[in-house]
Amino acid sequence: MAIPGAVGASIVDYTTGFPVATTGAAPNADHEAAAAGTADVVQAATSRSLYLSALPHDLLEDLIITTAGGYHLLRMLHTDFDSRLVLYVWLDRVQGNLAVARRRMQKLADELVAP
Repeated sequence: MAIPGAVGASIVDYTTGFPVATTGAAPNADHEAAAAGTADVVQAATSRSLYLSALPHDLLEDLIITTAGGYHLLRMLHTDFDSRLVLYVWLDRVQGNLAVARRRMQKLADELVAP
């Protein structure tokens, strides 16, 4: 993986909770459960007006969940069509760097949706 400290990653369809692609490890060694949890978190964040911006047409970019041992980063993949995919990366808190991981995820997300 191109992100230092990354333990695992996946691309998830957050409308179904289906892991479209996975690599590395998953929490509890279960990519399907991690994908379903990712979908739950994204759906909760996108369905609540609490997280909406005051700016018109402002879109959710990232969600970050921190634990004692790591970070769970979710980056929305905005496309011209359906936009129902999210990039999920599990980052080791000691070996990883949150700022570097976010930058790399942003670049990777842009590359994944580039025409």
